[in-house]
Amino acid sequence: MSKYHFNDIEQKWQKYWAENQTFKAENPVLSGVEGNSDKPKYYILDMFPYPSGAGLHVGHPLGYIASDIYARYKRHQGFNVLHPQGYDSFGLPAEQYAIQTGQHPRKTTETNISRYREQLDRIGFSFDWSREVRTSSPDYYKWTQWIFIQLFESWYCKGHEKAFPISELIKMFEEEGNIGVNAACEMKISKFTAEKWNSYSEDKQEKILLKYRLAYLAETEVNWCAQLGTVLANDEIVNGVSERGGFPVVRKKMTQWSMRISEYAERLLGGLETIDCSESLKETQRNWIGKSVGASVKFKVITKEDKLHGAVIDVFTTRPDTIFGATFMTLAPEHELVDKITTLEQRFEVSKYISSTAKKSERERMADVKNISGVFTGAYAKHPFTKEPIPIWIGDYVLAGYGTGAVMAVPCGDQRDYDFAKNFDIPINNIFEGIDISEEAYTNKEATIIANSDFINGLGYKEATEKVISELEKLGWGEKKINYRLRDAVFSRQRYWGEPFPVYYKDGLPQMIDSAHLPIRLPEVEKYLPTETGEPPLGRADVWAWDTNTNEVVSNENLSTTKGIYPLELNTMPGWAGSSWYFFRYMDAQNETEFASKEAMNYWGNVDLYIGGSEHATGHLLYSRFWVKFLHDRGFVNVDEPFKKLINQGMILGESAFVNRIDGENKFVSKSKIEGKNIQPIHTDVSFVNLSNELDIEAFKKWRKDFKDAEFITEDDGTFKVTREVEKMSKSKYNVVNPDFICEEYGADTLRMYEMFLGPLEQAKPWNMAGITGVHSFLKKTWRLFHSGTDESFNVTNETASKESLKTVHKTIKKVTEDIENFSFNTSVSTFMIAVNELTVQKCTQKEILEPLVVLLSPYAPHIAEELWSKLENNDSISTANFPIFDKKHLVEDAKKYPISFNGKMRFTLDLPLSLSKDEIEAAVMAHEKTIHYLEGRTPKKVIVVPGKIVNIVG
Repeated sequence: MSKYHFNDIEQKWQKYWAENQTFKAENPVLSGVEGNSDKPKYYILDMFPYPSGAGLHVGHPLGYIASDIYARYKRHQGFNVLHPQGYDSFGLPAEQYAIQTGQHPRKTTETNISRYREQLDRIGFSFDWSREVRTSSPDYYKWTQWIFIQLFESWYCKGHEKAFPISELIKMFEEEGNIGVNAACEMKISKFTAEKWNSYSEDKQEKILLKYRLAYLAETEVNWCAQLGTVLANDEIVNGVSERGGFPVVRKKMTQWSMRISEYAERLLGGLETIDCSESLKETQRNWIGKSVGASVKFKVITKEDKLHGAVIDVFTTRPDTIFGATFMTLAPEHELVDKITTLEQRFEVSKYISSTAKKSERERMADVKNISGVFTGAYAKHPFTKEPIPIWIGDYVLAGYGTGAVMAVPCGDQRDYDFAKNFDIPINNIFEGIDISEEAYTNKEATIIANSDFINGLGYKEATEKVISELEKLGWGEKKINYRLRDAVFSRQRYWGEPFPVYYKDGLPQMIDSAHLPIRLPEVEKYLPTETGEPPLGRADVWAWDTNTNEVVSNENLSTTKGIYPLELNTMPGWAGSSWYFFRYMDAQNETEFASKEAMNYWGNVDLYIGGSEHATGHLLYSRFWVKFLHDRGFVNVDEPFKKLINQGMILGESAFVNRIDGENKFVSKSKIEGKNIQPIHTDVSFVNLSNELDIEAFKKWRKDFKDAEFITEDDGTFKVTREVEKMSKSKYNVVNPDFICEEYGADTLRMYEMFLGPLEQAKPWNMAGITGVHSFLKKTWRLFHSGTDESFNVTNETASKESLKTVHKTIKKVTEDIENFSFNTSVSTFMIAVNELTVQKCTQKEILEPLVVLLSPYAPHIAEELWSKLENNDSISTANFPIFDKKHLVEDAKKYPISFNGKMRFTLDLPLSLSKDEIEAAVMAHEKTIHYLEGRTPKKVIVVPGKIVNIVG
């Protein structure tokens, strides 16, 4: 093969890599195991992809290409690299498609995975496919179920800030009761002695333990989407509707499985300091966790006649110093006390308001600062200090899931409270009139408290806060407290296509299925919708009961508590269950006895480099970090944080194409003819547009029936030009570019290098087809560097390289090494182009230069590199070659091109060794024929020599 036939070359080496398992990570050194590795390890991971039916577009591989370059680079450096890939294959899209078509989600998921695998292989990634995992495989979710059981069988000790087996808590209850136990649990739990505990029935003990477990059942406020038939996470809702399908979402109380992630809030905050990632990503996590320092204050509920109601409202405030400005209270519409304290006269208005706010998502309520709404409950609260009655309202700007779901409203110090008070004519106590009480002012020590209480008049923020908290503690109506925005994570989903819980119910109480009988496999169902009575889709299963005698799933017809056959859990786990621990499974993917062996985990440790999209910077990262901290607490893993370094790659944006239609007419106007016309831009498929922005009018007409007879006002040369706009790449905007097309037309190596060339890895950048030909031309030029003649025969010699070529290759080694280490892949591509241009001018054919150049290029363009490497008579894959080492001696200049001037005017240049002394430089210049010519026999008055810079002959 002499010409650069990139399609043939790429197919050849992709086949070679697959047959030889070139990128299979070696096992750690284990006693008695052959073929293991004592190399240093490096673990590189891409965020788990969900295999959608649309396949990959050119935006998807960006992070994969970056991680692949780094993985190949580390192999060249002698590391044992684990670079695996798999599929986050449970998910709502597959289920929705199943509902629409009747096809089993398993079938569509497998089809999508097959398509993804084909596309990934074509781009030439160095994945170790022997370790592939799929979250929807029973062999995998067996261990997800096992981890859930461990969470259920654990409790959290606040004193040790660590999870322990529930058996230890039971032992404490048996010996001491719960009076001295500092455990995470439900707030409303009675104190009991050991004697009392031991007298409780087994059922009562189980109900109490359920309030302490890390995985627990509780009635929770959730986002319910009736059309999808499931609970949605906050990040699955956009503008009050489901991201998938655009269906309405309401807030609703349901009994759900939840996880006590909130107990790990402080550890999740602290752990961020050990992760190498951008400050913006850390800040996103900090905001999601939302740590606040303040005070917990209790307000007694009273009637209008100042009679005690009996209820107490807990409020968390970061500004206890402003308590004397509180003139009313606002509860979230979902607050548990609303129904208890609302007076008879106000019940109708309150009920109507609660129904209307249930249709808004939390995000909408937080964002909507203009539409002020609320209803008076008819009840009052007694101010802890002034003893004055203050009205209790409900308002949707207060969220049940944040703080306590209640606020003491200080309209003279908070904008939202002020707007609410003004809207409903609630009195405003202007005790801070004319004083800046903002936190910024306090930081600058400019504000003091002026309040209608002598004990804080004239005090600064810190002193006033401490005094108020101290007084509240004396009265028994408050205390200092740290609060977190992070709430316990709802873990139930009313879906079919997810991990089944390993749970059955005995007398209404959850029981775990013994680990020896896992996995509990998804049953077959006739339809994937909730049942007519509102149960989740698993309620349609005919064989979904647990026989405690035979330890197997049996027909529902056999349900009988007397025979020990009980109903199984109907909910499934959320998508984040399988993606919270998958990085451990890659370490030991074929292990049938544990999710990963201790030896494998000790060797691979943390993920050294994790690359993925910023859309996972909250949910996925928090949940996976939480699960790892829990597994570490229980001694199942040896790391406290899963990832060492984390990079969020930027998005590749699409360049949408618009055909412009005259408003109200079926007539389209080319770009230069638009001016002065009232036009409506319409997206068109970018495949109908060439690199000169010319539309294929016939293809466009056939695309949509309503455009079949449209009229087109063209340019003067008869072409029709579209307008362009950079937007998110998506099917709905018809701006998706298929990587298969790029690979077919230009090759995978071109695609890889072009995606890197577009700009810095972490920045968003638009895709532009016009630039791809330049990268392809560079690869063809690289090929020609190794070949000569009209027949392009291979031409590399063993001759000694020139100084110029050595300089070129070593400055390239230096720059590319620095770029890879700094993840500046875009500048490497420019460096390669410069190097190939210089070597071409130098007519370089020396193996001493071209061989290291090929290794440098290999991480970026592995196919052409493998082919040239084999042509250089190397028998092994280029991935086994050592990465070239920079030698600075080749960049050290040993000569200087001196400008030779006569009376300050430069006449010629002269190359002289830098090692010459001042006198030697002068002698060499004076002896030169051009100096003799310009002097014309005269003797100069003086010769000025500045070594390494200039020579000036005066006179």
